[in-house]
Amino acid sequence: MENLSFGIVSLGANLPSAAGDAVHSLREALDILHGEPDISIAAISRIWRTPAVPAGSGPDYANAAAVIRTALAARHLLDRLHGIEAHFGRDRSTGRWSARVLDLDLIALDDLILPDAATLRRWIGLDPASQQTTAPDHLILPHPRMQDRGFVLAPLAEIAPGWRHPLTDRTVSQMLAALGPDGLSGMTPLPFGGGLPHP
Repeated sequence: MENLSFGIVSLGANLPSAAGDAVHSLREALDILHGEPDISIAAISRIWRTPAVPAGSGPDYANAAAVIRTALAARHLLDRLHGIEAHFGRDRSTGRWSARVLDLDLIALDDLILPDAATLRRWIGLDPASQQTTAPDHLILPHPRMQDRGFVLAPLAEIAPGWRHPLTDRTVSQMLAALGPDGLSGMTPLPFGGGLPHP
């Protein structure tokens, strides 16, 4: 592949699929992603077990992160991720924060800011109540909630701790440290990740 971009994908699941439980779903999804044309996985984190939010709202999640190399443009890459979700039976009509068989979020692609810095700042600054009810109708990169989510940052810190946010200039390690101890409350890394390269 020529002209490869550096991408970050966050994975999550808390319902069983045809592949098995949430952990097995993530492992199979990583294998499928690695086999996609124009995509290769450079590194994957361990899989982390993460409590559902709010507490008691569903089974624990399995979460992981992957660094990929791709020749795809951002929109085409996102479409490819949604296709993998659909393969696992993901129903995107059930709500933004509902339980799901598989969630593949495109967190970043190179140092792209999409659609522009002002829009990204507005979505980063969205108040918590609006975050639960409002979703963008276009791709925003980097993911506007990444700096708030321990289940994204903890796995990502294992494989790309020095990646720097193109808008805020903070590294993954700095964003994770800013969450404080409560940011990882209840999260536990499992002994190993999927069947591809990992720390």
